[in-house]
Amino acid sequence: MNAPTDRDLILRARRGDTEAYGNLVARHQTGVFNICYRILHNRADAEDLAQETFIRALDRLHTFDFEREFSPWIRRVAANLCLNHLEAHKPSASLDEERDEDKTPSPGEQVEVKERSEQIRSALASLPPHYRVVVELRHYQELSYDEIAHELNIPLSDVKSHLFRARKLLAEKLHAPD
Repeated sequence: MNAPTDRDLILRARRGDTEAYGNLVARHQTGVFNICYRILHNRADAEDLAQETFIRALDRLHTFDFEREFSPWIRRVAANLCLNHLEAHKPSASLDEERDEDKTPSPGEQVEVKERSEQIRSALASLPPHYRVVVELRHYQELSYDEIAHELNIPLSDVKSHLFRARKLLAEKLHAPD
């Protein structure tokens, strides 16, 4: 038997089938967590907001439009929650150390990769939230400009200008003399 589609699970969840919603959560939880983590740069906050995303989504499941895909919809809920969180709590640059781990055998290369990774993460963390979100969606989630505009409900021109300005700021921060 084929696995149920997102649409099937949503219909069942709307009728009160908690197992169906649990399957929907299991199917999308990694992607939602990844978006939250890349925007917030804090594992605990990302876990909390990923959970909050699914609570919000369940509460609003009756508004879901079946003409659309569930995955972009749930990612948009997550991105919006993260932006609201950042606005309410000034952005923090605390980052998990485990993302710095590198399996390269050469100690010199390990130090270099770790330093570069830290520079990139610090530069990303310093971006305004609306720039950070478009960078996340474009470069980590690999969405097209049109998909980003649709997910964030902003004009395509804003997506392009946000990405342009974010990349410019990142380049300035990464190439600034030490």
